[in-house]
Amino acid sequence: MKITKVSTTAFTLPMPERGYYSGEGAGTKREWGRLSRITPHRPKPVLEYVVVRIGTDGGITGYGEATPDIGFFGETLEEVKSAIDRYFGPRLVGMDPFDREQVLYQLDFRGNSCARSAIDLAIHDLLGKALGVPVFDLLGGCCRDRVLVALEIPGGPPQEMARACAEYVQQGVRAFKPKIGGDPDKDVQRLKAIREAVGKDVTIRADANQGYTVKEAIRLCRLSEKHDVGLELLEQPIAYWDLAGMAEVKAAVDTLIEADESAFSIHDAMNIIRQGAADVINIKVEKVGGLYNAKKVAAMAEAAGLQCVIGTAFGLGITIAAKLHLAASTMIIRDAVEFTEVRLHDNLLKAPFDKLLTLPLKDGCFEVPAGPGFGVAFDEQRAEAYRSTIVD
Repeated sequence: MKITKVSTTAFTLPMPERGYYSGEGAGTKREWGRLSRITPHRPKPVLEYVVVRIGTDGGITGYGEATPDIGFFGETLEEVKSAIDRYFGPRLVGMDPFDREQVLYQLDFRGNSCARSAIDLAIHDLLGKALGVPVFDLLGGCCRDRVLVALEIPGGPPQEMARACAEYVQQGVRAFKPKIGGDPDKDVQRLKAIREAVGKDVTIRADANQGYTVKEAIRLCRLSEKHDVGLELLEQPIAYWDLAGMAEVKAAVDTLIEADESAFSIHDAMNIIRQGAADVINIKVEKVGGLYNAKKVAAMAEAAGLQCVIGTAFGLGITIAAKLHLAASTMIIRDAVEFTEVRLHDNLLKAPFDKLLTLPLKDGCFEVPAGPGFGVAFDEQRAEAYRSTIVD
């Protein structure tokens, strides 16, 4: 089987008013969720996606997607689409998709992680369809068929954040990651309010988005322990480049410390391990360039005695399915996988998964699609209404 065509389409969806941006009282010094999406061509916050299709001479097509974001991934919609259309896609035409190592090696450039991830996902979807097996069988088999769902909660006044969590609990959500990272004393009040609102059986993580100094991060953890917040972990408390500072925080507290912005590649993961900078590594498929590298990061973490979290990756539904297959096939993933994307807008999958991979939840979980490839189908007809006018 040979790759005959690689094509892309860009889509734009409006960002909800209280979507990912941390509003009043958020405090997060390095929050990227709002301003990064506003340009002269984008006067209002939007979410942008690139869907890639890889066709073959066997008549099988694999689907992947990317979520460009200049503020986090350092890539724009225009960059991602151009990279695939003009460089990566033509390079892959004529190759056998089963030569996965060689195919993905062709894309092993510094940067362009979103574009590389979209192609990686499409290759895995294609191979699963060709073999008639789910992607999780390509990644190691199935160790769980249901995945606990966690949602991120925008920063704000304590009672507002607590009320939002309580409302989601009514929709079956049992794990949350509130955005904090400004003032440890105020932030612990936010965490206390959330704990009081959701009870003891709900998981609470916290994301500082690099918003603390070393001493502030240590103070937040100690205050959380003092007030019995039950904080599962603290994500990226200080600047991504300060691995020595991360290690200092980790050594000073009992709360698990998670690396997110510090962990963009397999090489970053190795440096985190070498410097003892984290207990947990956040795997986002677009950061590491797809599922192939995600499994490498998970293997390195396992060898070093660390665990992994699968973070929010947004998407129109394909990436949601990809994350479920990654979680299903990886033992060291902590229970909850972050799916904040499901509260921002509907997915664009065909039935039945357009309704199954959304809120409300059954038992707090998503079921892993078990059909060939990712086990879901992208709804081209419904997606057409969101086709981007920014790029051709």
